[in-house]
Formats: sequence, C-alpha cells, structure tokens
Amino acid sequence: MHASLIQMAVNPDESVNYRRERAASLVAAQRGADLVLLPELWPVGAFDYSAFAEEAEPLQGPTHRIMAKAAAEAGVWLHAGSFVERAEDGTLYNTSLVFSPEGERAAAYRKIHRFGFDKGEAVLMGAGEELVTVALPETILGLATCYDLRFPEQFRGLVDAGAETLVVSAGWPERRRSHWTLLAQARAVENQAYVLAVGSAGTHAGVEQAGHSIVVDPWGEVLAEAGAAEEVLTVEFDPARATITREQFPALKDRRLGLAQRRLA
Repeated sequence: MHASLIQMAVNPDESVNYRRERAASLVAAQRGADLVLLPELWPVGAFDYSAFAEEAEPLQGPTHRIMAKAAAEAGVWLHAGSFVERAEDGTLYNTSLVFSPEGERAAAYRKIHRFGFDKGEAVLMGAGEELVTVALPETILGLATCYDLRFPEQFRGLVDAGAETLVVSAGWPERRRSHWTLLAQARAVENQAYVLAVGSAGTHAGVEQAGHSIVVDPWGEVLAEAGAAEEVLTVEFDPARATITREQFPALKDRRLGLAQRRLA
C-alpha cells in the first residue's frame, strides 16, 4: 500500500473555510495513493479550546462535505483527521471521519480519551464509547486519536476486532515528542501491527506542535518519519506483514489476562 500522511500546519491567520479548501487541495495532490491521513482537529487547532464551540458543526457539516468530495476526486481512502462535532443534543465530540474512494463515509469515530485533565477537551467535549475499525481491501484499520495513544487497552481491543493497521490522528505537543515516538513504537510491537501516526505542525493557541508523523512496522521498526514543519510523508508498506509477523512470533496467542477477563464477563 501507498500511504500519504499530511502533516498539516494550523496557521492562525487562516480562516477555517480557507483551511478546509487547503486541506482538500492537499488531499487531491495525493492521487495515486491508497490511503491518505490528516491530523487531529486541523480545522481549529487541537489546543485552541476557545474556538471549539464557535466552530463546532454537525456530523455531515462542511468538513464532512468537502472531505467526501476530496476523497472521491483523488480516488483514495481518506482518514480525514478530526473536527469538532456538535451532536443533536448539543454535546461536542472530537470526531474522526473515514471516506471511501467513492466519497462515501465508511466510519466516524468519537475520541474515547479526552485530554486536559480538568480543563480543555476533557471538560468541553463528550467521550466516545465505541471502538471503530474500517475494512479496506488490503487491511483492516483501527482508529485512534492523539491521547488515545497512551491507553494500550484500546489498541488491544482494536486488534481483537481484527485491526492490522492502527491509525492515529494527533495534535501532539512538541514538549512531549519523545513520548509520541516511544508510544507509537510500543503500540506497534505489542500488537504486532502497523502504526501510522500523523501529527500536525505549527503552533495551536501558543502550543508548539511536535510534527514528526511516523510509520512503524509490526516489529517496531520506523519505516518513515517526518520533520517538524508542514509536509507530506509518503511510505510504501505491505499490510500482509502484520499477519506474517503474528504467525512467525505468535505472542498474541499467549495472552492470559485478557482471555480470563473475557471469560469472567
């Protein structure tokens, strides 16, 4: 598979509408790729909490429409990053969208683990409750967003649901970049899966972004890594290696605690 990770910068001088159009142009430029990824909350900036309520939109709002069109025009599977969704009951969610090469929505994932402790996303947004996978012709994607990367049980649940390629859309801060790389490799090794983790560039409400989008194979080897600035990281990978790795080194079959917990349930 050919994947393009669009490490997009959020420029505070851009309007949200302009940034949507720019994101669509970046996606269109990836024609020929199989899978294209955008980062977390790129329409507003992951740390620009003051903009969340103002820029929130319904699930099938303007971001949905322009990303569906971009996927169809490029003929790619598109993980369109995430945006601030306003549900019918008024609750805000950090919601990711995946579109098919025909522009049909294949999945929507509401971020389960909200960052901020007692402020920001943690108090402004609702928590998602469902693990989400997406079956592509070549592989099964498991979806996660930013702070989710710190919770290995979510990724093990995605693997139990069939995921072979774990996709992480993020707005990760530069001051914790070492954790970003470490956790991406850990999630790949422990789940014997590919990890495609795309971050954003620039500065969000004064918080410098880490960038350094990364692709890790099922043995934990880094196949590609971006720098700090806006760029498109491209990589070729063989999804079958996840299955081969699990057969050659069947560690997942030796789990006991997870199996015991499922029996008790």
